[in-house]
Amino acid sequence: MRPGTELPILVIAMMLLPGWALAQGRDAADAYHRMKGREIASRFIGMELTDEIHWAYVFEKGGHLKSVAMGKAGTGTWKVDKDELCLNRPPDEPRCYEVWNSGTKVQLRYEPALPEEGILQKPQKRQ
Repeated sequence: MRPGTELPILVIAMMLLPGWALAQGRDAADAYHRMKGREIASRFIGMELTDEIHWAYVFEKGGHLKSVAMGKAGTGTWKVDKDELCLNRPPDEPRCYEVWNSGTKVQLRYEPALPEEGILQKPQKRQ
């Protein structure tokens, strides 16, 4: 490195570092945290989880679940067991998920599948 070039390189690195940290998901506002049982129940009841394109689940009182997947309506049940959200959506097998949250973004995680990611919001009217 030539003498006198250290400062411009340092300035450029300092300017790029915040953008790199955001791209790596290091921003505290975007950090996901695992939800516990009580938090899951209180946040999900009366709400809709949707990917805004393909599917939506409405979590009603009493453990009733309404769903829409690729335009097809369905029903099922939901419950919180320990620290997991358990969904029974016939004809699929019942499945329990870890619930991870970042603001309105929610991920339903179970091994070995990739997370299902959606937005938790007030239920939307659908046709």
